[in-house]
Amino acid sequence: MASLKNIKLKIISVKKTATVTHAMEAVSAVKMRKSQERALSGRLYAASALAILERLSGTSDFRKYPLMQERKGKTAFVVITSDKGLAGSLNSAVIRKVESEIKSRGLSQQDVVMIGVGRRGADYFANRGYDMRAKHENVSDSASEEDLRMITNNLLKWHAGGEISSAVIVYTNFLSTFEQEAVVRQIVPITPVILADMIAHIRPVKGKFAPSAEDLHEKKPVSYAVEPDADTIVEYLLPKLLNVAVFHALLENKASEHSARMVAMKNATDNAKEKAKQYTRTFNKVRQAAITREISEITSGIEAMR
Repeated sequence: MASLKNIKLKIISVKKTATVTHAMEAVSAVKMRKSQERALSGRLYAASALAILERLSGTSDFRKYPLMQERKGKTAFVVITSDKGLAGSLNSAVIRKVESEIKSRGLSQQDVVMIGVGRRGADYFANRGYDMRAKHENVSDSASEEDLRMITNNLLKWHAGGEISSAVIVYTNFLSTFEQEAVVRQIVPITPVILADMIAHIRPVKGKFAPSAEDLHEKKPVSYAVEPDADTIVEYLLPKLLNVAVFHALLENKASEHSARMVAMKNATDNAKEKAKQYTRTFNKVRQAAITREISEITSGIEAMR
C-alpha cells in the first residue's frame, strides 16, 4: 500500500499540473477568439477575391496562362502545422493527410518537394528524407498576406521553370471551436473547377459570415468588359490570388490551432482535477486504515496487559 507521504506528493503534483494547464487554457482562449474572428472575417475577402478570377474565366481562355497549365515535374506540398504541440490531434491529422495524398497520387519521395509552415510538420517530413525546400517557423498570429509572399514566389518560380507540375496546400480548416478538419487544396495549376471548390469551402454554411440568400441565387455574368484587357488583368491577378489562398489557409490553421489547444488544455485540467480527487480519496482511506490499525494495536496492548 502506498505511503501517505507519496500520495500527498502526487496530490500536490497533480494540482500544480492543473494550475499550469488552466493558465494555458485561458491564454489559448484569448488567442482563439482573436484568431477565429480574423479567420472568419478573412473568408469573405478570400471568397470575393477568388470569385473575381472565377468570373473572369468567362472572358478569357484560362488554358493559355502558364499558372493554369499542367506540366511535367514534381508536386509541391505546402504543409501548414503549428510550432508547438499540446493541441490534440491537430498536427498529426495534417501529417496523415499529407501522407495519404502522396499515396493516393502514387508519388515517391523523389517526386515531392515541400514547404513547411510550422515546426511540427516541417521537422516530421525533413527527418524522413523528404525534400524540404523551405521552413517558416514561429509565424505570428498577426502575420499579414505580404509575409507569405516568399512562399508564393517560390511556387511561381518553380512552376515557371518546369520544376513542379502542381502544388497543393494541406492545413486544418476551422469548422467550430470543437471541430477542425485537415484538408487538401490544389492551388497550382488553378482552374475554374478548383476555384469553385475553394470558394464553396471558404464560405461557412451559417453565421454572419455565411453568404446571403441573394448571394446564393445571384446569376453570374458570362463575361466582363475589362480594361485594359482581360489578359493583362488575369496575369496580374493570378499571383495575388494564389497568395490569398495561402494566406487564408494560414488564418484557418491558426484559428484551428488555438481552438484545439484550448480544448486540449481544458480536458487536461478536468482530468487533473479528477485525478486529484481520486488521490485525495485514496489518501483518506489510507489514513483512516492507519488510524484504525493504530487503535486496534493500542486496544490489543491494553487487553494483553490485563
